[in-house]
Amino acid sequence: MSETPESEAWRREVDRSTFPRREPGPIDLRRYYVQPSYSGVPTFMGVPLALTQEDLRAGEVDVAVVGCPVDVSSGHRGAAYGPRAIRADERYLYATPEGFVHSATRVNPFNILKVVDYGDAAVDPFDISRSMEPIRGLVREIAEVGARPVVLGGDHSLLWPSVGALSEVHGRGSIAVIHFDAHPDCHEELFGHRATHTTPIRRLIDEEMVPGPNVIQVGIRTISGPDDQLFNWMRRAGMRSHFMAEIERIGFAAVIDKVIEEARAVADHVYLSLDIDVLDPAFAPGTGTPEPAGLTTRELFTALRRIAHETNLVGMDVVEVAPHLDAGYSTAMNARRAVFEALTGLALNRIKISSKNYANPIVAGEVRFPLK
Repeated sequence: MSETPESEAWRREVDRSTFPRREPGPIDLRRYYVQPSYSGVPTFMGVPLALTQEDLRAGEVDVAVVGCPVDVSSGHRGAAYGPRAIRADERYLYATPEGFVHSATRVNPFNILKVVDYGDAAVDPFDISRSMEPIRGLVREIAEVGARPVVLGGDHSLLWPSVGALSEVHGRGSIAVIHFDAHPDCHEELFGHRATHTTPIRRLIDEEMVPGPNVIQVGIRTISGPDDQLFNWMRRAGMRSHFMAEIERIGFAAVIDKVIEEARAVADHVYLSLDIDVLDPAFAPGTGTPEPAGLTTRELFTALRRIAHETNLVGMDVVEVAPHLDAGYSTAMNARRAVFEALTGLALNRIKISSKNYANPIVAGEVRFPLK
């Protein structure tokens, strides 16, 4: 094994050359088919593990979940533990993906999509800027084989390298970013730092050639910004920002109709970025920047499922889950369920269900008939 400078030890990969050879492909880490969620080696909802691009190719993987445990840029530490919490803090369900059924659609996304856990990106625990390239590299590994990355944060700085990597694979300017957040996240810098959880949208527009009209925001409501200067910059850039005031005025379903139409109009691909603080603190207290008067889970979950179903979703993230603030475990639970909703939407897209805002007609009460 070659010597690695101490300053780079955090990103040195394990040397597997001396390990017993194995055929490439996902590895099911379960010993038993049905086991409680608190037992076994935790992967996202119990899915198999993949470690290399060869595993992704051999497994013909559709979706790869990857953790990015960064929180140096947020000022309020703790979100680095988010990926582990989202994977492992289930308090009720068994970790048996084959048995999960989405209640409204009657679809099990794990029986339609090949989903794996791809482990975590290397992160420098003392320097957020040095963590950007390893995150970009791991997301790019997933996208290069035709799979969709689902990125678990960590703070929102990871949006910059994640979308940057997908833009390199799919083409610059070809991605619309649908950004659920209580905050605009488009500051030029924060206390002199360009890579922070308040700056990823500005980095995408200024450095990754994501046009302003390709950024579509939902749920902004903080009293901490944007100030007039930033507000006017957002308008000049052409960003589509749907503030909570608009949701209150015309209703959430109408806003999501606009969001999907806007995304389809400007780009061939969609990236979905979910800052968990878009939810009201009643549903997501475990975050470093909570804001009152947010969305409900019932609103958010339907929106995520619709976007994944009704657009060409090429990736998503869920960020800013801070487990040490999550006394009732509801934030991690809702973050995990948010990913499940998006996976369900991808499954509906895969099986070519065309109706808007689909729900199983029997479950939805539209059709009633007895079993024969």
